[in-house]
Amino acid sequence: MSSRPRVLVTGGNGQLGRDVRDVLAGVMPDGGVLPAGRGAGDIDILSTDIDTLDVVNRTAVGEAFESFRPNVVIHGGAFTAVDACESEPDTAFAVNAMGTRHVAEASRRVGAHILYVSTDYVFDGTLDRPYVEWDATNPQSVYGRSKLGGEYEVAAVSGGDATVVRTAWVSGAHGANMVKTVLRLAAGPGDGPLRFVDDQHGTPTFTADLASAIVGLALDRRPGTFHVTNQGETSWFGFARATLAAAGLDPERVEPIATGDLDPPRPAPRPANSRLDNAALRLSGLALLPEWTESLNRLVEVLPAVAERG
Repeated sequence: MSSRPRVLVTGGNGQLGRDVRDVLAGVMPDGGVLPAGRGAGDIDILSTDIDTLDVVNRTAVGEAFESFRPNVVIHGGAFTAVDACESEPDTAFAVNAMGTRHVAEASRRVGAHILYVSTDYVFDGTLDRPYVEWDATNPQSVYGRSKLGGEYEVAAVSGGDATVVRTAWVSGAHGANMVKTVLRLAAGPGDGPLRFVDDQHGTPTFTADLASAIVGLALDRRPGTFHVTNQGETSWFGFARATLAAAGLDPERVEPIATGDLDPPRPAPRPANSRLDNAALRLSGLALLPEWTESLNRLVEVLPAVAERG
């Protein structure tokens, strides 16, 4: 068997998963920076998604792991449709909690280190400061509870050989996200105002940066929980304005609105405070991600070329 690292990725076709695959392959993600020392040919990769490995199927997960024998697992596969989780709680828990149990169990059986991607939704958003890794969790949505269930499963099954990465407000070159939504609305018919909530605050995160950090933590087998976001904070209103400005469009088109005034209201409650302090990274002496505005500008610049490639 090859002595090179063998990494199995779940959710490999998602917006984060695609950048994780690029980093593992030594390819710079669109708008991103590769971790030092990682290069093409250094790693054997098995990228999976729901069409090739349904994490709800315990038998299939076990067989895939026994066949590939990974020594590192990056588990990003999840049911992330936050509002749909409210009406489909069994699906949310089957994928995000039980599915994570199956992945953690299979990882333990082959001796692999598992990194699990979690979310700011495990918090209730009521603190008046950014959340550190050791703050008490109190999810208010089905999505948040199911993802916290995944954190419990990783801790219970892995025997301590696990990493949990919580992140928030994720955008990237692939898949649907806030940046693409703002640009699509701005390009639509008419020049009326675009309204975004100004009473939810968070730490925007960009997959090209996040993927590099995740790969570094996973390959180094760093145990414990890490908050990994870009630096700085804003509201969705501020994020939308900055996106238009980065694209050379008029940010004044964006107007603030309160969450309570959304029509129709969103089924799932959102944390008013999604700010994550990257305390564990900082205290470990590990590099922090760039300022969110810097990475936003980089993403907006590459999006036309990504769309052209399809």
